[in-house]
Parts: sequence; C-alpha cells; structure tokens
Amino acid sequence: MATYISHSPGETTALGEQWGRAAESGLVIGVSGDLGAGKTQFVKGLARGLGITTRVLSPTFALVNIYGGGRLTLFHLDLYRLDTHQQIVAAGLEDYLNPAGVTVIEWAERWFGQVQSLESSVQSPESRITDHGSRITDHQSSITGLAHPFRRVKIEVLSETERRISYEDSGA
Repeated sequence: MATYISHSPGETTALGEQWGRAAESGLVIGVSGDLGAGKTQFVKGLARGLGITTRVLSPTFALVNIYGGGRLTLFHLDLYRLDTHQQIVAAGLEDYLNPAGVTVIEWAERWFGQVQSLESSVQSPESRITDHGSRITDHQSSITGLAHPFRRVKIEVLSETERRISYEDSGA
C-alpha cells in the first residue's frame, strides 16, 4: 500500500489531478475518509486532470454527479446517505462499477467494506474484488459486476491541513 502525505488542500487536489491525467477508461476509485477529510477536494483535482472544467460538487443528495467534456467522463458517487448494501443495489449504482470513463465512489467502505490490505489476500490473475473486499474468481465476478482496475483510497486527517492518503491498486 502506498502512502502520500498532503500538507494542504492544494496538494490533495494536485494528487487527484496527477491521477486524472494518468487515468484510463474503466478505472474505479473507492475513497474512504471522515467528513471533511478531503474526499471531494481530491475528486476536484481528478476532474481537472481529466480535462473537465465544470465545477465539481459533492453528490451527497443526488448520489451521482456525471461530468463530461473532458478526456474521459467522470462518474462521482457519494454513498454517505446509504447505510446498507441493499440500499446501494436498490439505488441502481452497480452499473457505475463498469464505467465508460472513471468512477469515483466516496464513502466506498459502505459498499466494499473495510479491508486491512488487499496485498495480504491470496490473489490469482483472474481474481476480482467482491462487494465486501474479498477475492473471487472471474466466473463469480458477474455476481458483483465489478470490473477493474480498482484503486482503494483512504484519506486520514493528521492535522487541520495535513492528510495521509493511502492507496492500493488491484485488478486489470
């Protein structure tokens, strides 16, 4: 798992922008962190890196904001108001796991669960992540609908301006 220490909101935005410039279609990013940790700040940078000039807002009440006009479409989900996997499924959000563009999911732990480290799980080349963060084989992946690449991100507040941003990639 890689770790980056951000010393300001601008640095958090810059990291997102860097990832946006490198992002490929199909990427799903699951972001976890407390309220005010900088999740939306990070997504603003990601959008900028994708070439999206529209103002990025947290989709807390809409659940999904879709931003076009850049190199790739950005699907920005916020699961804060959803408490269970059943509510997520009922909201019809599973289609965003196979994006024609990039999907970012704030409060991703509500969908994928808490996982200590994906590196510690036994992996085969055809493995995927389930809705609870465990590994499954390709023939089971249609159950969860999750295609990859997948990046799990955790943003932790260290101080008023500093954040620890830990991330890990899995999948394709």
